[in-house]
Formats: sequence, structure tokens, C-alpha cells
Amino acid sequence: MKVICVFELRRLRLLHELLLRGTIAEVATALAYSPSTVSQQLALLEREAGVALLEPDGRRVRLTAHGRLLAAHAARALELDEAVRAELSGLQSEAGPVKIAVMPTAAEALLPPALTLLARRLPGLRVEAVEMAPEEGLFELRARGFDLVVAEQYPGHSRELHDGMDRVVLGGDPIRLALPPGDGARSLADLRDRAWVLEPEGAAVRQWAVQQCRAAGFEPDVRYEATDLIAHARLVAAGHAVAMLPDLVWTGDRSTVRLLDLPGTPVREIFAATRSSSRDAAAIAAVLAALTEALRAHRPR
Repeated sequence: MKVICVFELRRLRLLHELLLRGTIAEVATALAYSPSTVSQQLALLEREAGVALLEPDGRRVRLTAHGRLLAAHAARALELDEAVRAELSGLQSEAGPVKIAVMPTAAEALLPPALTLLARRLPGLRVEAVEMAPEEGLFELRARGFDLVVAEQYPGHSRELHDGMDRVVLGGDPIRLALPPGDGARSLADLRDRAWVLEPEGAAVRQWAVQQCRAAGFEPDVRYEATDLIAHARLVAAGHAVAMLPDLVWTGDRSTVRLLDLPGTPVREIFAATRSSSRDAAAIAAVLAALTEALRAHRPR
């Protein structure tokens, strides 16, 4: 008699999460389980599979060849489940919730007007948003922690998207030089002796900004580092530094600084990433449309 093994989707997701995150503790934290619960569920999945899925690796565990194979099938099962749910939700425009991760500047400049549009169009739609750096948000999208991520990429620095993820360009965001109001510089080359504020080492935008300075013939004197671009703007307004800032930073009055165009008038791309299996969900499409309109309407004063 042939035995048909049916795997529980919840346990398959735990195996998929372990493949992505690497440790049972991280899986437990991400999914709000206890580590013992994760271990117990994986042990049940192992019994259902009839083969060893995990093996010791020091104080941790790692996936066996069978475990990696089943985790790959688990990813496809999760995608199929999500695709079916997306098609069903197409019959209900207000199905949700939609969980989104939004990079900081978009959280300040795009999220409020987008939510206002959605409240008017789909008052029953629940949107849950978390401010998060693009790198972390894109990882969590792959791990199914979010349905949509708003991120950016600077000219010449493309962000990696894994198989099963789609990118939708929301629009462009011009990048300009920001100077204290009394600074008389007329171009990037005039700023070789100024103090700069940039993002920390390792950030793609930091590398990009340094390259712009080198192309202008100098190495920037980076005295201040901050991930928060509002902090950059305030240091500039106070006269302590110069910076390269995208227009989305200016959600209100930008008269506290003096702006100059950079050579080539560069623009960073603002995009939204979703999983391919959820692209037909009406609620996600509505959020994408609202974010696109919010970016198009953004006009700093």
C-alpha cells in the first residue's frame, strides 16, 4: 500500500525560515514563537518526511541535503498558497491587511499622503507599516514578513532581487547638494574644503557620494556620519556641514538650506518590491497606486 505524505504548510514555512535565517533562535524571534516550539514542529516535520532534515553543527543545527531539498519545495508551496490567496482576494478589493516596510525618507514623505488616498478609496483596507532600511526590508519580504517594501537605489548601484520578487518603479527622486544658507559655493568642486556629513561606511549611498566628490577632483572631509537624512539636513542648516540629499528629505520648508544641482542632475530610483506570487492581490495593487501618486505629487516648498 502506497503512503501519501501530506506536509503541513506551517511547518514547511518554519523550514524555509531556517534556510533563510540560519538559526532556530532567529526563526523563533521572527515568527513570535519560542525556540522549543520551533524545534518541536521541525521534529514533527522530520518524522512526516521520514528522513533527517537537520543535523548538529556545533551548538546549532543546519539543514541536511534532504532538508535543503524540502526547503526548496516549501518555498514553492508557500508561493502557490500566496498566489491562490491573491486571486481570491481579487474579488474583495479591501482584503487585507497589507504589511509594508518603508525606508525612512519614504515613511516621512510618501506614507502619510498614500494612507490618506487609501482611506478615501478603500476605507476598510488595513495597512500596517514599519520604517525599515531597504536591505532589511527586502530580506524580510523574501521571508514573508512583509507584503511590500519601498526601497531605493542610487545611479550605478542596483539592489539585488531574488527569484520570485518583482520590482515596480514608483518614480525618481532628484539628488542635490545641500549647503548652509550663507555658503557661497557655486558647484561641487567648490566644496573640497568643507566638512561633510554622509551615511556610514558600507552604505551604497556613501560609496556613490564619495565617487561624486572624487570625480570633482577631491576626497570629501567626512566629519559626521548618520543614517538619518533628517540629521544630515539639520547639520547643514546649522552651518556645520554640506551634504548630498534627495528631494524626499524636504517634506516641508527647505529654505533653511541652499540647494545646488549636482553634475549630471542625478536621480535615485524609488521602487516597490513585492513577491511575484502576490502581485495579483487587489489590495497590494491599491497600495502601489497610492504610493506612486504620493511620489508624483511630492513638491517640497
